[in-house]
Amino acid sequence: MPTVESWLLRAARRRPDHEALPGTTYAALRAEVDDVARRLWGAGARPGARVGLVLPPGRPFVVALHALLRVGAEVVPLDPRLPAAERERRLAGAPLAVDADLDVAALAPAPDAALRDRLDLADTAIVVHTSGTSGAAKPIPLTYGNWLWSALGSAAALGCPPGERWLCALPLNHVGGLSVLLRSTIAATTAVVHEGWDTERVVAALTGARPQDGPPPTMISVVPTTLRRLLDAGLRRPPALRWALLGGAAIPAGLVEEAQEAGVPVAPTYGMSEAASQIATFGVPLFCTRVWVAGPDGAPTREPGVVGEVLVAGPTVSATVVGPAGRLRTGDLGAFDARGHLAIVGRVADTIITGGENVLPLEVERVLEADPAVAEAAVFGRPDPEWGERVCAQLVPAVGATVEPDAVRARAAAALLPHQRPREIEVVETLPRTPSGKLLRRELR
Repeated sequence: MPTVESWLLRAARRRPDHEALPGTTYAALRAEVDDVARRLWGAGARPGARVGLVLPPGRPFVVALHALLRVGAEVVPLDPRLPAAERERRLAGAPLAVDADLDVAALAPAPDAALRDRLDLADTAIVVHTSGTSGAAKPIPLTYGNWLWSALGSAAALGCPPGERWLCALPLNHVGGLSVLLRSTIAATTAVVHEGWDTERVVAALTGARPQDGPPPTMISVVPTTLRRLLDAGLRRPPALRWALLGGAAIPAGLVEEAQEAGVPVAPTYGMSEAASQIATFGVPLFCTRVWVAGPDGAPTREPGVVGEVLVAGPTVSATVVGPAGRLRTGDLGAFDARGHLAIVGRVADTIITGGENVLPLEVERVLEADPAVAEAAVFGRPDPEWGERVCAQLVPAVGATVEPDAVRARAAAALLPHQRPREIEVVETLPRTPSGKLLRRELR
């Protein structure tokens, strides 16, 4: 398998004085990373060994991540809030975990540390865990090749000017946040990393009201919930923003249009942990990624209008999750339109069967969320002695609005077939979601 120069070393060589992080140049980051890498080597980190990275988002996480990659370890980033038993399960056999209890500065640097100047594209770089929306989180090994092709595909889809400043306020133990760090290093551009989501701080950064953060970001990664918060907080026409990359969960009806009216350019994206983040952006598969849906006979097709399970292949996909035909079965339902653009319409496992009719929750949710009184909707099935399952919905009211279930049901009736209409509607304050914004539909039952 081909090798490439270490991404951090290449960035420090090409653009030593360019900011890697606000206030830190690539030359300074490389020096700090190499020092930390030697200290972690002395503590037991080795090439090919899985090492936990259990730190909150922020600069220490970024430095530790690059240090472990310089060692050649397989990095396992975890949310520090994980219960101890789950953390132990995910790090079974790991010789070391970089966490808040590890005083890296007190470790003795190993003078014989063999840091990696070149990366084998077949080697595992990071082991991410799926979000666990449909069960226990699964480990997904992603190679340097997976991450590199993902970065190249993203740059081709979105552009990557040399002055790019990508704001990341997402969890860094998920591919959405990790990909911002790695894409920025591969391109030798700037990652603006926040220590968590703070709507006021993000708005201030995007509008240039925080000079301590440097120039306003040109990119930001968001999920629907956080984009909603930015718009509600008054974000309008951020001066430098090229794109708000929007993914991670189903996009409510009207959200993209509302953002566009506010002068916030949105790039809807579809991705998965198993494919190192992006699969398709603006409905168009990345140039290096092949996408189909499974037709009625199970064969892959791109025929317009056929709804089936989304199938993905290409160099961004982890080799551990592909079937005999070399394709990943995503568990998502999608369809291509006449232009060849992919739309996601639901999850295979979420399909409700009521009276012999299939109901896709996402289709119903989009209709319900088009109601001005509704901010968020979650549709699910409950057992029914007559129909097998009955369609139910939980609704979160829009700011300042009151949800009247009968009124919402009446307004939605024109856009839904009889079997799609919710028989039960409950008004709730919040919906259960993962830290990355995905709906935990199994908790709605």
